[in-house]
Amino acid sequence: MSGVRSVLFSFASDSYRYAVREIREAFPGEHRFERLGAEVARLADTAVGVGEFAAACDEGRIMFVRHLTREVAGYPLDDLPTESELATTLVEEIQARSVAVQAWIDGAGTGGSYRRLIADALGTRGISTELAGQDVVVSGVAAGKQLLIGVNRLADSLSDWPGGRMRLARGEERVSRSEFKLEEAIATFGLELPAGGKALDLGASPGGWTRILRQHGQEVWSVDPGSLDPRLRGDRRIHHEATTAGRFFAANRVRFDVVVNDMRMDQVLSARMMLDAAAHLQRGGLAIVTLKGGGKNPLDGARHGIDVLREQYAVLHARQLHHNRNEITIIAHRH
Repeated sequence: MSGVRSVLFSFASDSYRYAVREIREAFPGEHRFERLGAEVARLADTAVGVGEFAAACDEGRIMFVRHLTREVAGYPLDDLPTESELATTLVEEIQARSVAVQAWIDGAGTGGSYRRLIADALGTRGISTELAGQDVVVSGVAAGKQLLIGVNRLADSLSDWPGGRMRLARGEERVSRSEFKLEEAIATFGLELPAGGKALDLGASPGGWTRILRQHGQEVWSVDPGSLDPRLRGDRRIHHEATTAGRFFAANRVRFDVVVNDMRMDQVLSARMMLDAAAHLQRGGLAIVTLKGGGKNPLDGARHGIDVLREQYAVLHARQLHHNRNEITIIAHRH
């Protein structure tokens, strides 16, 4: 998987310029970018290894890229290969007997027919396919008038979902849409919340993140002058503090294992609130915060917020996830 290769990467439709800027800054030198659709682009004929690329994303040096794969082939949508032709191309790239196959359409659509084409082709060579959970991922993306094929290690793909588009069930038990953001962060970064831990949810109303924290075994202090969803009120391990964060901090005597913040405010102000929260967090405690992307330059705004966070936290990850919209999710541990 070394040498000069093109890398396909996905992003939110309005974040392409930020992704390109981050890649150029992370890897100085001449690069050729080709935007192939609303949410997919190519870093063409690059010596930057996909593993290096993935590491820069995982460390938060590149925040606006959601999914990566090494491009191995491209076909016109009106002249797709036979199973035999596609299989011959793929087996040269795959050293595994079982792979995940993920297909998606740039724009609306799931890409199910393209997934079947890839899976059937691999099946002719005795390679079994799953939707996820395999060490190697074969990606197919229909962008423009082409079907692009990529192969990558899951460890370097950033997400186990097609194009980084995580799909979560919309059950009646949902309190708010914001739940998806916290669920995606926990799954994407493999976060393990401490068993029986104490969690602080800043700006909790109506309680979506509180509900997810409870699902992960946390006793939750939900701080917000607004009300919580009635379905949460009977839970004795949810403590609704109907006040502002500042007043709560002034009176609080609890030491927390986890603090989360999905408040709608400027990136730097939100980061500074997390500095106040640090005094109430155990050393090594987990922090999850979304930095909102308002203003004309969300990249620099997020970087300023992260610089503030680093006064009290080791920042582990920073990425614009599928459910973030114009936000960056930060994962950090208190120093």
